[in-house]
Amino acid sequence: MTDILWKIVKKIFFVLEAVVVTLLSVFAILLYSSSMWMFHTWPKLNMDELMYQINAPMEGTNLSMVKEYINYCIPAAVIVMFLLIFVLLAARKNGSYHKVIVGALLVSVGIFAGTIVYTGKRLDIMNYTENKGSYSSFIDDNYVNPRDVTITFPEKKRNLIYIYLESMETTYADKENGGAYDTNYIPELTQLALDNEDFSGDSDVLNGSYTMPSATWTVAAMFGHSSGLPLSIPVERNSMDQQESFLPGVVTIGNILEEEGYNQTLLIGSDATFGGRRQMFKEHGNFQMKDYYYARDNGLIPEDYRVWWGYEDKKLFEFAKAELTELAAQSEPFNLTMLTVDTHFEDGYWCELCEDIHDGNTYGNVMSCSSKQVAEFVKWIQRQKFYENTTVVITGDHLTMDSDFCEEVDADPEYERKVYTVYINAAAEPEKSELTRNYTIFDDFPTTLAGMGVMIEGNRLGLGTNLFSKEYTLAELYGVNRMESELHKKSKLMEEFTADIVVEKPQPVKDGPAAVLTLEEYDYMAGFLPLYIREIDDKGNGISAVNVAVWVNEDQSDVQWMQAEAQEDGSYLMNINVPNFDFKTGDYKIKVYLVDQQGEQHELGGIVGHVE
Repeated sequence: MTDILWKIVKKIFFVLEAVVVTLLSVFAILLYSSSMWMFHTWPKLNMDELMYQINAPMEGTNLSMVKEYINYCIPAAVIVMFLLIFVLLAARKNGSYHKVIVGALLVSVGIFAGTIVYTGKRLDIMNYTENKGSYSSFIDDNYVNPRDVTITFPEKKRNLIYIYLESMETTYADKENGGAYDTNYIPELTQLALDNEDFSGDSDVLNGSYTMPSATWTVAAMFGHSSGLPLSIPVERNSMDQQESFLPGVVTIGNILEEEGYNQTLLIGSDATFGGRRQMFKEHGNFQMKDYYYARDNGLIPEDYRVWWGYEDKKLFEFAKAELTELAAQSEPFNLTMLTVDTHFEDGYWCELCEDIHDGNTYGNVMSCSSKQVAEFVKWIQRQKFYENTTVVITGDHLTMDSDFCEEVDADPEYERKVYTVYINAAAEPEKSELTRNYTIFDDFPTTLAGMGVMIEGNRLGLGTNLFSKEYTLAELYGVNRMESELHKKSKLMEEFTADIVVEKPQPVKDGPAAVLTLEEYDYMAGFLPLYIREIDDKGNGISAVNVAVWVNEDQSDVQWMQAEAQEDGSYLMNINVPNFDFKTGDYKIKVYLVDQQGEQHELGGIVGHVE
């Protein structure tokens, strides 16, 4: 009996040892392959970007990237698992079982430790941790508060047109012109920069600005360009729309122009609320907000029109022409600030103007389409009477977040990616026109004002330097790497500017708008998949619209937005048009959103339909 029990115990220990060693080995291989995939996908990944991705919600994640991860990492782990099980079983029979166990443990621990050390060095985790926990006086010592210097406008104030181009880099040009590719994806933008001022001096290649920490996403970049400061906030980076104020103590170019009597408009084809952009521009310059919802509510687009993030850039430039014509007819000077969106990651939005001129390279074709549209818009501006007294600034907001377009570029340690920048019809000339300037997006703050003929005492505002002057930029004084290192650290001054921010994470809204979603069977004769939205509880905020997003492809590349029709009983009906999806069969993923009378959008829920 004792022998039998001992055999059972030995078998149990064998199974436990085998399971533990196998799991440890699989985990070590999975950790290693995950690290390799991560650096393969994002060769220049840093801890700031990694922490953002870890904390960002999974909703909206590109499913093709998830598939890529699975295909890259899982097979090796599965192979190791079965191989180790086979070896352990064989070793138990020939008496080498314990040697295999010890060997597998040593190898697994070695892979685990090696991966941790390698990943830590690539991400510079030690320095990141040290910086996050330490203070730097860099911002405090170098920040120039616009309230403390004399800013003098010319007697005849110049107009400003400031165009942010989503994810636009000098990188997209060809190598001959300072880009990174054999093909020039932005020939028109390249020529605009060469013909005007990008502070490249005597060099015959494009020059642009370096992006900085806490200025690498759209609202932070717009804040950095206009205030000369990073958006170093103690909350998730796109959550400023949940705050009551947007750094009210900071002076931006919008504040300065408002005090000088400018009419200011922000024109964008997406929702201005996202990320806090509405708050930022309303509080810093009292801008008129003309976004996607403004266009829809004022009849500029049909009520049920929605593509990509709202409406495409083709319409944005059409609306901009009308807006400029209206602004120019007024007696006050104006500032029209715009933001394009078609070149957003992943792979951009293919509009009806896009052409396949780059052999199926979707993002490259979208970039070329954007380049052409911007150049044509500039030509239109130059034909207008107001152009003579107008400064035009065109700049990328930040570097692209597309996962693979710049993959080979990032693998080249010598190439430095920069944000596209050009000043057109500026009322100033560089004092040292032969010099190629080393500058960041913060320098655009005083440089824009100088380009409008404004005199700035000391030629510095925020962390920026007037590039038309001979004063050194902080990037030239300290170097870009030193700036990046210092800006990763805490700042007493930034803590003062962000003191009003509520750090507690907002609790999920449990009593928000709700509804019951019901799908009927696919009507193959009519080609409709009927969706009913019933028992809608709008929480007293009213219903402006009920929008429906539908897609079939897992990566959402075929997503279509439509608007449900109100019924007499208070419900809404959306007949999803299957022919618009080329009669694709399979699962139709559906998300439903309520837009209340204040223009706020609330998710009502999701449901999946099936078409055979």
